[in-house]
Formats: sequence, structure tokens, C-alpha cells
Amino acid sequence: MAREPTSASLGMLACRTCGLLSRRPSDSRHVRCPRCGARLHTRKPDSIVRTWAYLIAAGIMYGPANLLPIMETSSLFGTQSDTIMSGVVYLWVSGSWPLALVVFIASIVVPLLKLMALTILVISVQRRSQWQPLQRARLYRLVEGVGRWSMLDIYVVTILVALVHIQAVATINAGPGAIAFAVVVVLTMLASMSFDPRLIWDPLDHD
Repeated sequence: MAREPTSASLGMLACRTCGLLSRRPSDSRHVRCPRCGARLHTRKPDSIVRTWAYLIAAGIMYGPANLLPIMETSSLFGTQSDTIMSGVVYLWVSGSWPLALVVFIASIVVPLLKLMALTILVISVQRRSQWQPLQRARLYRLVEGVGRWSMLDIYVVTILVALVHIQAVATINAGPGAIAFAVVVVLTMLASMSFDPRLIWDPLDHD
């Protein structure tokens, strides 16, 4: 079955800033977009290395984000520390099961699935796999689309703080888990931005 050529094989470069498709000059080593002046590359420089770095860092921070207290409540009755899971359990027991489900999916399931999906994409590209390129490209678009809503996780944490059952005057402080959680969100966004989905099609073009 005949395969469609890629833009790289045709000597075309796409600008990641404005989207303009330009032909690569044969006598120039460094090419800039004629529309916006941004530097053009056939592929993102060091895409695999950068993506791996962000993924590994995000994977390391994922554990503390879910195990460490995400908020600490101090009142006349003592001090209480809550993790994301304890907040989910509290919402579920108190009858707010729809919100508990939203918190569980947005704060635990989605970041984990993003890490797994990006890991699969990077490994397949690094091994120059020709397995299901269209499905992998769709998977990346899905991860990228979810990444636009990554700050929803931070808003969920804010909702947790607002719904804590406070019986007296209390002070609520962000715990170390909140910092780790925010770092995971940022690192997964950076990993998605660093990955170049055009690498998925390179093995087919060379073949």
C-alpha cells in the first residue's frame, strides 16, 4: 500500500508559532519563518530527551503528590492533615459522591493516564515502531487536549479546601502534597509540549 510522503521528505517546514508551511532553502542551515521570524526545525530539537526528562520527574513527584498532605487544618480542636484520597473519601462519605468522583478522576486518574500515554508514545518513537501510527497520533492529540484543562486539578484542590467541614475558627494551609501536585501538572504539560508527534511517522517515511 502506497504511503503519503511527509512534509520533511518534501523539504517543507511547518512553523510551530504561526503554522505557516514553508519550503526549506537548500543553501541555508538556519531557517526562519518568513511570516513571524521564528526558528524553523524539521523536528523539535532533543524532543525525546526532553520528554523523558519531564516524564521521569513527573513520575517521581506523582507519589508525594498523592501520599503527602495536600492541606493542613488547624483549629481549637487540634490539627488535621488531609491527602487527596482522604478528601475523596470525606466527600464520598458525606454524600457528595459526584464531586468525589470528579476529584478522583481529575486529580489521580487523569495525571496517571497522561504519564502512561506519553511513556507509550516516547518508547514507540524511540524504538522507531511502525505500530498503529494513526492511533498513536490520535492518542497524542487526546493527551494534548486534556493538557489544556490541566489547571482543573488545581481548582479541584481549591474546592477541597472550601468544602472542609470546619466546626470552629480554623486556619487552612497548603501542605507539601499541594506543591508536589502542582509540579506534576506543570511537568506533564511540559512533557506533552516537548514531544514531537511528527516522529511517529518518520519510520514509515524512511521505510
